[in-house]
Amino acid sequence: MGPDVPLLNDYKQEFFLKRFPQTVLGGPRFKLGYCAPPYIYVNQIILFLTPWLWGGVGTLLYQLGVMKDFCTAGLSGGLMFVTALALQMTNLYAKQKTVTVERMQIQNTLTDEDEFEFSSCVGSETVKFIIPGKKYIINTLFHSLLAGVLCGLGTWYLLPNRITLLYSNIGGTVVIFVFGWVTICIGEYSLIINTATETATFQALDTYEITALMRPFYIFVFIAVDLAHRLLVMFLISAGTAIASYFIPSPLGVILFMTGLGFILSLNLSEIGFAFKHTMISHLASSKSKNAHRGLRMQFGWREFIFYVTVLTFALTEASLLHQFAGSSSFSQASPQAIASYILILLLVIMWILREIQRVYLFGVLRNPFYPKDVRTVAVFMEKQRRLMKVGVVRRILLTLVSPFAMIAFLSLDHSLQNLHSVSVSIGFTRMFRMVWQNTENALLDIVVVSAAQMLVINPDLWWNRSLDTGIKLLLVGLLRDRLFQFLSKLHFAIAILLTSWTEKKQRRRSSAALIALNVAFFPVLLALVAVSALLSSPLLPLFTLPVFLVGFPRPLRSWPGPAGGTACVCPNTVYYRQLVPGLAAALQSALVAGGLGLSLPGSHYLCRFQDRLMWILVLEKGFTYCGVNIKGLELQETSCHAAEAHRVDEIFEMAFEHQEHTRILSPNPHFGHILTPCTVVPVRLYSDARNVLSGIIDSHENLKHLKDDFVKVLVWMLVQYCYKKSKTWESPGSANKSEQGSFPENQHSGAVKGSRAVREEDSFSVDTVEDWTDDSDIFDFEPSSRTRDRKEPGQLGLTPKVHLSIPGSIETPSQDFLQEMSPEDKLNRAVVLGLPAVDKGKQPEVLPPVEFSCSYSELLSIPEEWRTAPVPSSKVSEMRQRFPEEWYHFVLSQLDFFHLKEKPSSLLTDLMKDKALKDLYIHGVLSCFFGLFGLDNAVPAPRHVFRAYTGGIPWSAGLDWLTGKPELFQLALKAFRYTFKLMLDKASLGPVENFKELVNYLEEYESDWYIGLVSDLEWQQAVLQEKPYLFSLGHDPSMGIYTGRVLTLQELLVQVGKLNAEAVRGQWANLSWELLYATNDDEERYSIQAHPALLRNLTVQAADPPLGYPVYSSQLLQLPLF
Repeated sequence: MGPDVPLLNDYKQEFFLKRFPQTVLGGPRFKLGYCAPPYIYVNQIILFLTPWLWGGVGTLLYQLGVMKDFCTAGLSGGLMFVTALALQMTNLYAKQKTVTVERMQIQNTLTDEDEFEFSSCVGSETVKFIIPGKKYIINTLFHSLLAGVLCGLGTWYLLPNRITLLYSNIGGTVVIFVFGWVTICIGEYSLIINTATETATFQALDTYEITALMRPFYIFVFIAVDLAHRLLVMFLISAGTAIASYFIPSPLGVILFMTGLGFILSLNLSEIGFAFKHTMISHLASSKSKNAHRGLRMQFGWREFIFYVTVLTFALTEASLLHQFAGSSSFSQASPQAIASYILILLLVIMWILREIQRVYLFGVLRNPFYPKDVRTVAVFMEKQRRLMKVGVVRRILLTLVSPFAMIAFLSLDHSLQNLHSVSVSIGFTRMFRMVWQNTENALLDIVVVSAAQMLVINPDLWWNRSLDTGIKLLLVGLLRDRLFQFLSKLHFAIAILLTSWTEKKQRRRSSAALIALNVAFFPVLLALVAVSALLSSPLLPLFTLPVFLVGFPRPLRSWPGPAGGTACVCPNTVYYRQLVPGLAAALQSALVAGGLGLSLPGSHYLCRFQDRLMWILVLEKGFTYCGVNIKGLELQETSCHAAEAHRVDEIFEMAFEHQEHTRILSPNPHFGHILTPCTVVPVRLYSDARNVLSGIIDSHENLKHLKDDFVKVLVWMLVQYCYKKSKTWESPGSANKSEQGSFPENQHSGAVKGSRAVREEDSFSVDTVEDWTDDSDIFDFEPSSRTRDRKEPGQLGLTPKVHLSIPGSIETPSQDFLQEMSPEDKLNRAVVLGLPAVDKGKQPEVLPPVEFSCSYSELLSIPEEWRTAPVPSSKVSEMRQRFPEEWYHFVLSQLDFFHLKEKPSSLLTDLMKDKALKDLYIHGVLSCFFGLFGLDNAVPAPRHVFRAYTGGIPWSAGLDWLTGKPELFQLALKAFRYTFKLMLDKASLGPVENFKELVNYLEEYESDWYIGLVSDLEWQQAVLQEKPYLFSLGHDPSMGIYTGRVLTLQELLVQVGKLNAEAVRGQWANLSWELLYATNDDEERYSIQAHPALLRNLTVQAADPPLGYPVYSSQLLQLPLF
């Protein structure tokens, strides 16, 4: 995709040119895109100017002295209310009049894309087009009432005499009067006629018609602020001071109130509330409830409660004692408050140093000489990181305990709190006593700035010292500090867009030079835009991510509506993020405690990278000893844009963490200026993903030649293990009565005999009931689905199918004995259904003769009877006897312990090995699976056949059809084949298996530590969530004709973490919201979604909340304790 891809395609350009004037004017549609009668436009103009008409009537009466100002406002508002209500009633009447005619034609509400045919000036189509109406009756009344209030206030506010008295300028009065009424007309039209789509659209759907209230709300706010400034400011200030003085008349009480309340509000009250609630429930409910909520109680238990109570007690004691005995003196170079200032300055310097040496770059610019170099393994990193971890502990103690108490000492000693407190004192100090705990680092910086200014400027006559108390000074400094940091981040973002629009060749458009020249020429204007954006704390919106900047609408720091983690584009790769998020959260907790992530505040964004996984972290809230984050996972299937930006991320992290062995001390950051700044690496327990080409292994004739023999061995081991585990649920033969000993085969035999009467009902060539077939049924049709669905498996009836050899497609001839047992009706039905396909899943069951074991305990290891009824020739049985690994079979039996048997003979294992009947059962069972997977051919299997057998996609055969009819046995055979394939790979890479003991070790490791299957299996996802140590999958690339192996290994590995420019993220998200929700530019190849390695534009779009973004995983709010 070239750099000159259109920002908007032709269709969207026409759509935008119709929508934008409508937004500016508040709703009138003067550009329709098709021919419309003139009265459509005239009607809209009349309705647009109606508020001005009623306001003009009231204004004229006031100017003539007929009515007073409040009466004028009431008259204009009343007329507007009646007009708005009449317009809404007209719309309802038009809808009712045409509903029966147009019910089948209109399916959706009116949209910008509909074309209409108009019959008259006041026809129903015209009314419905101009006045779409409200969805809810309550909104019809409320919006009409609001329209009347808005018109009345506007009339009162814009009376010419009042404006002239205020500004004393006729020209200014005319301008304000005209543009003021245009503004009110825009707000009224949007409220009662037709609501325009706003550029500040926050979410895709407006269920409750909130958008119509936006413009009237802005007008109300402006009028209310202006009127309050004129009339109410002094009253509110006086009332606030009186109330505060009345309720807390003592300065000491104020100090204790502010200290305690500030500490409590800085805690994670939601978690404390949940913990308290569930603790109460656990005392009243059963033990089951206690276990259910144990995790929450562990997060906030008695230890945390005692800690918080102790800290609060010390804080209150310190504040009260210092204020009472040392707070009377004013500030001077030797006063107690000045001493506290020196301590705070020292703490600030130490805290900044201890925080910066935890990161790979000092202030994001210079290489940290104390940070470990060339960190690639967890063991090496943890060894080199040990000293920094000790430094992190010291920093955490200073941040959590020392700094807050030092700041409380400074605030308690302030002379402003000795006098009768005012509203300014209450506001400033209440905020600061909370920030001491909730945002300790920034609070420390603010206090140091204020105290340094006091020490440098001690002159009491200076405005700073004379007019402002310390609380207001701290409030102003905090506001200035926050806006200054935002200004620098936004300016960094703006300059990055400006420079990369030329330096990045793929971002260089034909208009780039002109845009850069305009930005340089009007650079003061650009700075002003950035400053206004920072002052309003609004995102800086780059239009289409070009160097065309606008001040975005104020948004929450999270940028999106709804709770965190509410939606995500879930896919099979989501499971990898679900597995790693708990470990990543724990690692982030340690990094936040040590300071390795820098200054983390609500709204901070971090990017984590490991192999093909990208984790996007957003800090949602932060307080005393806790931090709330949201973790998102981005897609793993990299598109070209995704891959280009991910490659740049890898390059930045590799330069920071892996290629530092030859760098100089304090070397500069080669990627300084990028929106991503590397911070640190954290150890996380997750899966590493290794993919290998299996050429030379899977196509090796030598390896494939041993595959069948190894499969037989693995299957023998698996069948023995299956029967042995099943035997643990059975009663020991030695512990039963003699009459019950050896009853296992007889029970099966008797069950089969009892079920012989039901043979006809379960014959796949017979009809269950006459009702399943109708007179219209064709005798050559398939069986009715109800019979197939309701028929029971033979195993459920205690029956076993008869061993039946057949040629597919042939008509089976039953034995004479069986035909004699059948009734004439059954014979007729059997003859009728002979036309059905020969592929059946429930052939005529036949009772097998009981197996006579030489050892009474052999029945514990006997395989199910229906598993040895595969339709294989007797010659293949003889061949399997020769191939059967008897020594391996004896070795597998010798490994069994039978600990679950209370009484057992000492020669139990020997007797089992000598039991030929038991061995014959396993020969039949192995042959059944062998015949199903490999067929009757003795040739060496081809790689394609091996792959299809591994995936369970073997072509149909009689043996496979029988095997799939026994789902449990089929799964065992498939599992055995996959183990055999993995064994073949291990033998090819690690060498041959030396003895049986080593082979058993291989198989036991596969069983306990591996999941061997397919990535698409549900069990694969379950194994990932259960954190199986290893997972293996076989794949095939048909385009290249190669087979690949994928191995996931669970281990503790290093995940790289970098901090993103939060304002760059907010700006790109603001443009995304505007572009998709307002301009509806959802083209998948649009310019603003293309790769931008310097801004990580594509990754940032992915990380947005759905439906605008598409992360494959998004966590709920994760609370990280920071003790």
